Amino acid sequence: MKRTAAGLTTSVTLALGLALATATAVAAQKPAHGHASAHAPNANHPSDVERDRAKDLDRFRGVAKKLGTTPDALETEYLAARQTNPKLTHGQFVAANMVAHNLSAKNPNITTQAILDGLKSGKSIGQTLQSLGLSEKDAKEVEASAKREAKQAEHEKDEGAKTGGQ
Repeated sequence: MKRTAAGLTTSVTLALGLALATATAVAAQKPAHGHASAHAPNANHPSDVERDRAKDLDRFRGVAKKLGTTPDALETEYLAARQTNPKLTHGQFVAANMVAHNLSAKNPNITTQAILDGLKSGKSIGQTLQSLGLSEKDAKEVEASAKREAKQAEHEKDEGAKTGGQ
C-alpha cells in the first residue's frame, strides 16, 4: 500500500482531532474545582461552612450562658479580637472573658479588653492581671478559677446537649 503525502496529512489531522475531542470530553466530566465531590450540593445537607459555624457557636454556648450573653455575640467578639491579635486562642479569649466577668465589679480596670490588650502585647493573662493591680498569687488563683469555670460551663453545655437541653 502506497501512502501519499496528502493521505498522511489527512490521517494525522484526523488522529489529532479525535485525540482533542476525547480530551475535551474527559475534561468536561471532571469537577471544575479540581477534586471530586461525594455529593452534589443539596439544601438538605449543610455545607462545610455552615457546619464549621455551628461548631464554633457550640464552643461558645456554655460560656455565653455563664456570661449572660449569646453564642453569636461571643463569637462575633472573638472574631473581632482575632482581627487585632491573630495569635489569640479560643481558650485565652474565654479565660479573658471569665476573669473580667469575675473581677470587674471589684476591680473596674480589669476588663476583657484590658486583658486582651495585655495578651496582644505578648503578656500572659497572669502578667496582665499583675499589671492591672493584682498580686502574683491572686492573679494565679483568678486565672485557675476562670479556667475551671470555663470547663464547668463547657461540661454543663455538653450535659444539656445529652439530655436534650433540659
